[in-house]
Amino acid sequence: MRDDKTLSTLEEIRAISFFSTSLSTKESIDEILWDITKNVIHRLGLVDCVVYTYDHDKYELTQHAAYGIKNPSDECIYNQIRLDLGEGIVGSVAMSKSAEIINDTSKDPRYIVDDASRLSEICVPILINGNLFGVIDSEHPEAGFFTEKHLCLLNIIAALCAQRIKELHTKSKIQFSTAHKYFKKLEELMRFKKLYRNPCLSLSSVAEVLGISACYLSSMINSLLNKSFIDFINEYRIADVKQNLGSDNFAHYTIVSVGLEAGFNSKSAFYSAFKKHTGLTPLQYKNNLYAMS
Repeated sequence: MRDDKTLSTLEEIRAISFFSTSLSTKESIDEILWDITKNVIHRLGLVDCVVYTYDHDKYELTQHAAYGIKNPSDECIYNQIRLDLGEGIVGSVAMSKSAEIINDTSKDPRYIVDDASRLSEICVPILINGNLFGVIDSEHPEAGFFTEKHLCLLNIIAALCAQRIKELHTKSKIQFSTAHKYFKKLEELMRFKKLYRNPCLSLSSVAEVLGISACYLSSMINSLLNKSFIDFINEYRIADVKQNLGSDNFAHYTIVSVGLEAGFNSKSAFYSAFKKHTGLTPLQYKNNLYAMS
């Protein structure tokens, strides 16, 4: 690993090119930030780096990814710390949104020792549409180590990082919007068409009606409701059963018949689902209705 100021222009270009290409495969903020520390910082010949993310509600910066002593293994951060906005050099850069190079930290009262005391520090904010997202912070034991070249490189990295995060946010919004469009249609099919009353209803048959894949439908319900497709369908069926058990129109029905009418394809499936979702058997629920009337 290089630990000097002789990093060539070609090496710099390769490092930035590598990062830019690598970013296109990253699908989460975690992956992006760890990519900076694990795959880029050492290519620039640096020995230490911590990427902080900013919590706008708490006005707080938290160490999110690291390279060097701060990262003893995998994606673990040693002695992970938090800083208030304005606290330390990192906090100051976060507040001003302006990058800084500190040639001698021993002469800067803002300097906070983390895992070890080092004489040079460089901090570059990550800004998304002018708003603070986080800070890239690197230290070096040698005084006056960081140059304008390092500043330029880290600014490029911060800009590339911000752009990819923006792309992920946009992609997430589009997916969320699309999912809601299909989910609204799904709810309409359940509420007005009573699709759940079909005992042969399946994930694939519903997906076909919606014009999407079964995998997408399952993922959509899980993401939006944190439940499975069958639980989603059974909730409609059980609501139907509850209503009908107390209705005079179904007074001549057996309890099992009410369940089958709601879409359950067997007595055991009906009883099992009803107990799971209500904590009662259908008979106990019906008796409670009569006791309250």
